Amino acid sequence: MNEPNKNSTSSYQRDFLNLLRGFFMGAADTVPGVSGGTVALIMGHYARLVRAISHVDHHLIKLLRGRRWIEAFHHLDGRFLLMLAIGIATGIVLLANAMHFLLDVYLPETFSVFLGLLVASVWVVVRSVEKWTSSSSCVLALGILIAYGISMLPSTSGDPSLPYLFLAASVAICAMILPGVSGAFVLLIFGVYHPITGTIKEFAKFNFSTDGFLQITVVACGCLFGLLAFSHLLRFLLDKHPSVTLSGLTGLMIGSAFKLWPLQMATSETASLPLKSRVMQHYSPANWEGTHCWILLALGSVAAVLVITTELWTERLKERKQQS
Repeated sequence: MNEPNKNSTSSYQRDFLNLLRGFFMGAADTVPGVSGGTVALIMGHYARLVRAISHVDHHLIKLLRGRRWIEAFHHLDGRFLLMLAIGIATGIVLLANAMHFLLDVYLPETFSVFLGLLVASVWVVVRSVEKWTSSSSCVLALGILIAYGISMLPSTSGDPSLPYLFLAASVAICAMILPGVSGAFVLLIFGVYHPITGTIKEFAKFNFSTDGFLQITVVACGCLFGLLAFSHLLRFLLDKHPSVTLSGLTGLMIGSAFKLWPLQMATSETASLPLKSRVMQHYSPANWEGTHCWILLALGSVAAVLVITTELWTERLKERKQQS
């Protein structure tokens, strides 16, 4: 009897892991204020994701023109990106409705869990910074200020012209590979969230129009441009200045924690509106009249312990592999 191919088995295991990574990224993308890039950073495939996206370059185009499909696929790290994309799509489709229900009915409890995950994730990323310098500390502070500033910006009613849509999409897509910044929130700031999602909903109902098709095409081009341009810059920073770059990413994660503060409720004027249209008001523990604070603290603590335990367990597995 032939022995199973160990390389093939390990490849399938890696595929499943990447599928799982994508699933959690997709799940995070359904949460307002949470970036899939944060999940990628937590689960250890952030640098590889950035590197794979940045491989959409002149060499790839040269391979495609020469019809060297297999080489192009390997150059792009296609198997990794394919499994990740399937996982992201699956996570969004399966959890979008559930997450909407949780945020609508159990918002403080849900935000407590995600805040706990974020706090523990900051601890994980900080440990990966090899050397803290004055530059790292300054970039950390800058990242905090940027993310906090973005979270405090009010949404605007921007002119939904085609160039404006291209700009908004270019900036928003960066949230896909930038921890701490939500792409949906960026679209809200630009005032184009509802026009874009409205067009997509009409397409899902098979109600096509020339203007709608043109808008979606421009948005797709903007996303592609922003993703490719930013990934090359981010890859350069991670390769040349890893500690400073990780410090900045950590700052973005810390600054985005404001959006996940559990003690918040919709104002009385907007409480009856759909979730995406509500204006949230933050409270201190002394003024909070909702779910008991100790319950929220317990939920956040369990989530944080789960991340930390997983990280320590993964480290032990790596050490055992290196020793064997």
